[in-house]
Amino acid sequence: MTGSSARCRDAARPAPHLAGPVVHTDGVESASVDVRYAWSGTDDVAWSELGDGEPVLIGGWWMSHLPHDWASPPFRAFASEMARHRRVIRMDLPGSGLSRSRGETPITLGPHVDAVAAVLDAARVDQVTIMAGSSGCPIAVEFAARYPERVHRLVLAGPYLDGGSVAAAPDREALVEMVRRSWGVSSRVMSDIFYPDATPEQRRAYIAHQRSSATPHMAAAALEAVYQFDARESAPAVRAPTLVLHRRGDRAIRLALGVATAQAIPGAHLEVLDGDAHHPWHGDAATFLRRAMAFDGVDEMHVSLSPGAVDAEAARRTQRPSPISARELEVLLLVAKGRTDAQIASELFLSVHTVHRHVANARTKLGVPSRSAAAAWAVANAR
Repeated sequence: MTGSSARCRDAARPAPHLAGPVVHTDGVESASVDVRYAWSGTDDVAWSELGDGEPVLIGGWWMSHLPHDWASPPFRAFASEMARHRRVIRMDLPGSGLSRSRGETPITLGPHVDAVAAVLDAARVDQVTIMAGSSGCPIAVEFAARYPERVHRLVLAGPYLDGGSVAAAPDREALVEMVRRSWGVSSRVMSDIFYPDATPEQRRAYIAHQRSSATPHMAAAALEAVYQFDARESAPAVRAPTLVLHRRGDRAIRLALGVATAQAIPGAHLEVLDGDAHHPWHGDAATFLRRAMAFDGVDEMHVSLSPGAVDAEAARRTQRPSPISARELEVLLLVAKGRTDAQIASELFLSVHTVHRHVANARTKLGVPSRSAAAAWAVANAR
């Protein structure tokens, strides 16, 4: 291992078994997300992997949650297609998803770079291709500059280098405050920004994904970090071959910022794609994946992704049994209405201890960080 004092804690800390849908995608099958942890300074960093072959680390988007991402049909199809050719490693950044050893996302790049090194050490990977997106791009650039021997190639999706350039200061402050004060409203706003051409069903699914993946405090802290990241000084030191893929109509990160990123990294190649979806797995995911994988050495890749197949999978998902029991859902819906455990116990003729146990069990099954996040999931998924 190189360049990191991080140590893997897999042996000392069993990975939680987090339930997820059974998936069959060209030989890739998973009934759950096998979450592992790597220790990095003060952070317990959650990571998982899928597939075989040369390693590719993907991630870095503002809202990340390993099992919830995997439960999303568009993301699952995207990652599964990659895993037909590569060993796909995913991680939740410090302060997000299941990496909850600290209360919020660090606003400096150092802890995130250390977390990437820790995950690679835990996965026993000496050199990796990094496919980073959005706010993960400054982290990937900083890591590549600091550890050039560990980065085989960089693929940067919808990138920026300086968070201060993403939006004007008053707009940044207003959006962070809206996320903190009204997660319900702001998750709808973020859905419109990230996924402007989504169908009503796709929009509802992404809104529910955001609410179940983070509390308002976690989401606001992560968004603040997005605006604080700055890798401009490190970009000229990157030596890894770099591909910048940016959709022409991206509203979350403007194309001009992708152009500036490519210009700042020596030898970087910029390819502008059609579309306006911010996440690679939304919109024309097949074209994005073909370009990225060809850059990483996968020739003549016949991507089986199609919007129709993904939509059909989304429809099937809505018919799957709920991961929590009917009683747990009933309790969470009362939590969402602001009831205390004592009030819920009185209304449902249960003991306070039983109510508390239902909430705790539901949180474990859903893999969410708080009772409010579990309640948000219940509201979004009640039928």
